[in-house]
Amino acid sequence: MKKKKTIEPVHIIGAGMAGSEAAWQCVKKGVPVILHEMRPVKMTEAHKSDGFAELVCSNSFRSDDKNGNAVGVLHEEMRKADSIIIGMADINKLPAGGALAVDRDNFSESVSSALKNHPLIEVNYTELKKLPNKKWKNSIVATGPLTAPNLANDILNETGEDSLAFFDAIAPIVYKDSIDFSKAWMQSRYDKKGPGGDGADYINCPLDKNQYEQFIQDLINSDKTKFKDFEKNTPYFESCLPIEVMAARGKETLRWGPMKPVGLTNKHNPTVKAHAIIQLRQDNSLGTLYNMVGFQTKIKYAEQADIFRKIPGLENAVFARLGGIHRNTFINSPKLLNSQLQLKSRPDLRFAGQIMGVEGYVESAALGLIAGRMAAANACGDICPPPPNTTAMGSLVEHITGGFLSNNKNKFQPMNVNFGLFPPINDIKYKDENGKSLRGKDKTKFRKRLLSVRALKDMDQWLSHH
Repeated sequence: MKKKKTIEPVHIIGAGMAGSEAAWQCVKKGVPVILHEMRPVKMTEAHKSDGFAELVCSNSFRSDDKNGNAVGVLHEEMRKADSIIIGMADINKLPAGGALAVDRDNFSESVSSALKNHPLIEVNYTELKKLPNKKWKNSIVATGPLTAPNLANDILNETGEDSLAFFDAIAPIVYKDSIDFSKAWMQSRYDKKGPGGDGADYINCPLDKNQYEQFIQDLINSDKTKFKDFEKNTPYFESCLPIEVMAARGKETLRWGPMKPVGLTNKHNPTVKAHAIIQLRQDNSLGTLYNMVGFQTKIKYAEQADIFRKIPGLENAVFARLGGIHRNTFINSPKLLNSQLQLKSRPDLRFAGQIMGVEGYVESAALGLIAGRMAAANACGDICPPPPNTTAMGSLVEHITGGFLSNNKNKFQPMNVNFGLFPPINDIKYKDENGKSLRGKDKTKFRKRLLSVRALKDMDQWLSHH
């Protein structure tokens, strides 16, 4: 009788969004995992617990619309691939309009429990100060944007490429019972019902023109936390700008961003349109905590509280957490990684998640999902190709391994998933069911719908083989 070949374990460094997902995908393929996590032996500047897949910024995974939003398409692709991150998000979802938001503590506990109790997963709590040993043969570096300095330096020594960096920010969280509902009201934008929601999922605080302009001036004049020397030349990520940075770009910037007043009606004064509106989104399953949507900031704590308490409805706000900002690092993936997400100089190493230059919880987990499947196939003597770039996951792989075109002026920057990364569909006939030509927003909506349908169809085909 022929002896069955032993499958060597995949070593995964980091139990964040990407590392947790990679571990899950490996064991679902029958491949054992040794999961290395430095918390709580050593904490980062942003994490508060030793839980796996801890959400350190927002509690939202953004839009869950699989029919016309690239993030929603990514959610659905991951559901089809039995993602632990999306699976546990669905279990721990909170009302959030058309978005998928979660109770951050319950979510992390669910992911942690599933992984720690899996018979094929061994958890090793230790800080790896150097890249994984070559003797391990098959490793995934998923240490995230807050990679410990010693390991980050070893990555630089191995690659010979400078690390790139940007700042990421954290929004404040308010106790719901401290909000004045004689001024604030509950409503989702356009009354949209999302996963677990009822169309009234956000707390809305209205500002008139004078209040808004004073608010902008207060942000601009506020005292900000000073950068450390090593942070001074680090750029912000454009999709996660501090509110004071947005305010400094022009007084209308926030009204076209997180404070846009469209799709909402003040039930206390329905005939008067608010000049700007601040929204707060539920942050825990008890509904006692709400985070200020898009209000990441580097303003000093005491001044944050003073400025935010000028917002109608938040005059007596009690903050469970004030805003903050931290430095994120990522590698120059287009130069350093191949299509198997392996380091070109060391094929025994794969990278996954935000350290490779994707932005967002879901995008990070998605790249962990792909890296995990690739490493599992590798452990079994096989090859798992990336999904086609017509899919959301495939488009992200393409972006970080070759889709980014660099020149002397452009530097590789983190990217959220978006339809601009998807190859276009040629020869689309933009007509409705009655044969009438579509224009403007209707045309855009039609195109996105077709891209969504194609992506999910192509993902089904890829999953049937891999």
